[in-house]
Amino acid sequence: MRIVGTGNLKMRTTLLAAAVIAVGCGINGVRTGPVEHESKSIDLDKSEMARVEIKMGAGELRVDGGSPKLMDADFTYNVPSWKPIVRYNSSSFRSDLTIEHPGGSGGHGNITYKWNLRLNNDLPMDVVTHLGAGEARINLGSVSLRSLEVNMGVGELQLDLRGNPKRDYDVSIHGGVGQATVYLPISAGIVANATGGIGNISVQGLESRNGRWINPAHEHAPATIHLDVRGGIGQITVIAE
Repeated sequence: MRIVGTGNLKMRTTLLAAAVIAVGCGINGVRTGPVEHESKSIDLDKSEMARVEIKMGAGELRVDGGSPKLMDADFTYNVPSWKPIVRYNSSSFRSDLTIEHPGGSGGHGNITYKWNLRLNNDLPMDVVTHLGAGEARINLGSVSLRSLEVNMGVGELQLDLRGNPKRDYDVSIHGGVGQATVYLPISAGIVANATGGIGNISVQGLESRNGRWINPAHEHAPATIHLDVRGGIGQITVIAE
């Protein structure tokens, strides 16, 4: 499937992205300093599930599974006022974890801002991300997802969900300005809906049926991923393999 807007999409996307980045990261005058490194871990407790919310206004984000704890995080930054905020609340049933970029995204000069997060594979999770300007690599195919919501900003997103899911879960992607590539496991059932804004949405490895996109494993797979993609200004590619 390919939904294409009119006009010179690449030029419009580039110009708009540049304008947004200039406003968000240009001339407001935050002060940079020496590069700082900080690590943060959240232990597992008696919670039966977790909600993880990631709010990153600008920079480079990487999220993976594989942590023996609820989360292991490494932060690198050279704007002291951008020190990430980590909040955690827990009950016997559900825990809530928030990793947040502090308010105030303006800056100039050579800014370094990187988050490297690892989540636990086994605890069922709802994951929500709010991305600003920058680059995100999110690899959650090994994580026991209940749901995933990705709100794109300006830049590039690579979302890799290839793995062997043990339960059904929902994925919602709201496109922003830039490019996104989404990889899905062909061994799982996949039911996808994709609608476009100003830009392109392309789907590979799935079959069109009754207004939706599915893979041959849909009816017999032990777990099904329900994907809803709403494009913004840019290009979103969905690949099942």
